[in-house]
Amino acid sequence: MDRDEAVKLVKRYVSDDRYVKHMIAVEAVMRRLAKHLGEDESLWGLTGLLHDIDYTIVKGELDRHGLESSRILEGILPEEALEAIKAHNYEHTGITPDSKLSKALIAADAISGLIVAVALVMPNKKLDEVKVSSVMSKFKSKDFARGVDRNRILFCEKLGLKLEEFIDISLQSMKNIARELGL
Repeated sequence: MDRDEAVKLVKRYVSDDRYVKHMIAVEAVMRRLAKHLGEDESLWGLTGLLHDIDYTIVKGELDRHGLESSRILEGILPEEALEAIKAHNYEHTGITPDSKLSKALIAADAISGLIVAVALVMPNKKLDEVKVSSVMSKFKSKDFARGVDRNRILFCEKLGLKLEEFIDISLQSMKNIARELGL
């Protein structure tokens, strides 16, 4: 499956534009991470783009989230990607994130949310105003973006990346698609 087909599939299943943008942001982070780590950029990007395709179907039933995405994507993505998608919700699915791909997806999913939250408190609400130091500061502030699980972001360390380096990679990847994200 190529990216254009994947985007069409996302839009068929997910009508909430904010969620589509989230999935596109995770894709960007995953592609940049793959490049940095010498992994398959296409596979990692598609995994990030499609990981929440079940958003509308599960409607908050977290024990199904990721499992339904995997079911939808069976035969479309390789098993490695399906396992990562199931494991990205490991707290509810019980599936252990033991691959680099699954750990990267968990970290990318969380960091994208924190970076968007930081952008939204900037004067012009734009990613180009966000600096790594701003994200680091907000990461440490537990009262900021409470819905973002900092422990999930720290999965970057399981990939051999320091937090600041991971934030820089993620922020740059999202700045590259800021227009598409509306930020």
